[in-house]
Amino acid sequence: MDCYNHPPDPSPGFAVLFRSLAGLSVLLLGLWLALWPDLARAASNETDVTLQARHWTDPSGRLGIDEVVRRADGDFEAIVDYRSFQPGAGALWLRLDLPLRDTTRRWYLMLSAGAFTNLATLYTANPSGGWTAQQAGDHLPVSQWDHPDQTPVFLVDPQAAGPVWLRLENHPAPLSPRLVLLDERQLQDTRQWTFLMVGGYLGFGLLVLFLGWVHARLYADRAFVAYCCYVACMLGFQAAFTGVGGLFFWPGHAAWNDAAPAVFMLWLTASGIWFVREVCVVSRHSRRVDRIVLAWSVFGLLFPAAYLLLLNQPAFIVLNLYGLLSVLLSFGLCIWTWRRGETYAGWMALGFLPVHLAYPFPALRSAGVLPDSWATQYAVLIGSAIEIPLLLYILHRRAKDFSENRARLRAIESTDPLTGLTIAPVLLLRLRDALRRARRYDHRFGLVLVELSNHAAIVDREGREAGDRALVVTASRLSAVVRDVDTVCRIGETRFAVLVEGPEDLKLLGQHIVAKGLERVPQLPADMALRFRLVSAALPDEADGSVDDTFLMERLNHALDRLADDPRKVVLHLPQAV
Repeated sequence: MDCYNHPPDPSPGFAVLFRSLAGLSVLLLGLWLALWPDLARAASNETDVTLQARHWTDPSGRLGIDEVVRRADGDFEAIVDYRSFQPGAGALWLRLDLPLRDTTRRWYLMLSAGAFTNLATLYTANPSGGWTAQQAGDHLPVSQWDHPDQTPVFLVDPQAAGPVWLRLENHPAPLSPRLVLLDERQLQDTRQWTFLMVGGYLGFGLLVLFLGWVHARLYADRAFVAYCCYVACMLGFQAAFTGVGGLFFWPGHAAWNDAAPAVFMLWLTASGIWFVREVCVVSRHSRRVDRIVLAWSVFGLLFPAAYLLLLNQPAFIVLNLYGLLSVLLSFGLCIWTWRRGETYAGWMALGFLPVHLAYPFPALRSAGVLPDSWATQYAVLIGSAIEIPLLLYILHRRAKDFSENRARLRAIESTDPLTGLTIAPVLLLRLRDALRRARRYDHRFGLVLVELSNHAAIVDREGREAGDRALVVTASRLSAVVRDVDTVCRIGETRFAVLVEGPEDLKLLGQHIVAKGLERVPQLPADMALRFRLVSAALPDEADGSVDDTFLMERLNHALDRLADDPRKVVLHLPQAV
């Protein structure tokens, strides 16, 4: 028996998948925490030489190395703590006296967490009395760096005498340099750990993105489309922000490498607001607020063009304000709609929390309040690694609940609310189809009408609720004695119809139905069974064209009514339906 026709619920399979996904998330997080001591030990072996440097800002940005060296004694100041610098359109110069180091090893100076520096040039004195320059930064394709890496890296001659000079440009964002001196082995270890973490994150993100797209196709829900856009922008932002994108994905495109962090950040924020708008169904609660939210999202989508065209301090301030206010807006929308009855909006607020808590670190670094550090570089990456699968699970539960509600609504139109059986109009349609097949292909079928004859006695003795339970049990037992292709329908208060497809021994089926009713009913007293009375009819081999569904139903109903006059007889088989 099929109560209603709709696609099978895919939730059980996806539930297993999501449990596996959650387990993988916990495993990755545990692996990350387990590897953290090794990362800390590796970092402790590096030599942070930032506070040994002296700094000076060239406001014009046009002075060469020789002119800067002549100013070294009077203009350069010591760096007493980790801080940010605002060179504007100028250049920041750092003078660094390198500590003693093993001359048998190759040494490198790394500008840590500086993947988004516009231009970095290291000058070292050569034996001929001139200067050797090494360059890196977003204004150069990574493939043309002297030492291509995710962040600017420069080779330092261990036998070179005198200080080294580092020239930095970055506009309009501030500079907060952190200089690390490390040998070739330490540099390789740092690369491996970084690629392991970022590569694992990107691979996991792509898996979640694929699952989100599968859900979008499965449920036809725009919230999953917005989620996929959000995850794609998040992956692009992390690839650009950590420098992995410039090293592996676009090594020959300097302009895009320079613009990618800001562009992906704006697109990420805009798609996040769109995502919140879809999940929280803001339009249901206020059309005006919905329009404002939509305009805010469109602004973030289009503003990258204006930002890259202007590339000045006001545009940079707008970029940072847009990101900060979007965090507050998304959280506020979730709480507002949750208080208005959107259950999953509250869960969305919790789902966004890991990234909302991590966002201030890179935001404050971008504004020049915090210096570059491991936290400003990887806080959002760790937060999003927790957030992305969590949001997908929330969306999955939301879509599952909505799908079940839609299935119930569809079922109400074609099933009996009490028993879950097919309603009479559906039975008549199938009966007409069976009659057409009988006329064209000599297809045989049977029709059985069953009456729960002691329903009134059950209600008088045990109450209306027990009578309803008896009807539900009747529907269940009738469904149990027929095949999946047959149709069981409730056509009256206590009367049921069974459409039996194909040739069948209706007399034997009638005996099974009566015997099934006499079985013990757990919901009723032991001395009270279900007593069935039934009439059956089989369509003859040669169907008369005048026979229709209405005629058959009337004939069997009339026969079942007359059968009630003889209480000793409970089964009647009509050999001919005409």
